[in-house]
Amino acid sequence: MQPQTAIAARPVTPLGILVQQLEEAIQTAKQANIPESLLNSLQNTLALAAGIDPYLEDCATPESPALAELARKTAAEDWSQQFSDGATVRQLEQEMLSGHIEGQTLKLLVYLTKAKRVLEIGMFTGYSALAMAEALPEDGYLLACEVDSYVADFARSCFNHSPHGGKIQVAVAPALDTLRALAAAQESFDLVFIDADKQEYIDYFQLLLDNNLLPPGGLLCVDNTLLQGQPYLPPEQRSPNGAAIAKFNQMVADDPRVEQVLLPLRDGLTLIRRK
Repeated sequence: MQPQTAIAARPVTPLGILVQQLEEAIQTAKQANIPESLLNSLQNTLALAAGIDPYLEDCATPESPALAELARKTAAEDWSQQFSDGATVRQLEQEMLSGHIEGQTLKLLVYLTKAKRVLEIGMFTGYSALAMAEALPEDGYLLACEVDSYVADFARSCFNHSPHGGKIQVAVAPALDTLRALAAAQESFDLVFIDADKQEYIDYFQLLLDNNLLPPGGLLCVDNTLLQGQPYLPPEQRSPNGAAIAKFNQMVADDPRVEQVLLPLRDGLTLIRRK
């Protein structure tokens, strides 16, 4: 594929969708000639909501040059065509990128847990993998599971431009297959990050805990656990992925082996500690 001019990402988080809907509501309100006090209230609400993400960006530690370049290349790539993982066809899109704030959060979690072995389930173009690798010690190791060979090669090319890229190994295969092989080899990891097929989240979780891929005291980070607000909206407003995430969140909350907190970071990030 030939690189294209970067296209603005569509809103995919509860906050981003809220901002878009407020903008549309204000345009409708202006055309309806509503009272000025109500219009001012809507505009103040929009300013409050729209300002959060840019302010978080300004207050976070800047991303490394390698991460910034990876994000730029991902935004400039033409993801309009579909790619096959061998069994199904899925659409790739730049919104799959974890991004600066989540990347910095994961990086700090690696530092804080003093993790040396990290497992990532679902890599896309490698932003989160590289962010976590930057926090690993020189002898640290990160295994990234990615089903799509195109994005795996894309990520590897970006890793080659970072002094931390050598800490990352990419396993190109369905994640469940990779997890079963790791379990058979009795591997374990200090920190695991899940950002893959939403309808397989429960299977990932059970494999990780049942086979001690995540040992006691290990940290599991799970992305998209708010999924555009669908898990807490009425069930009829949920997509299959939204229903799967709602089921996953409830399962985690009911599992006595873990303790957890769901953070309203981007599209939801759940931190799970195995007791």
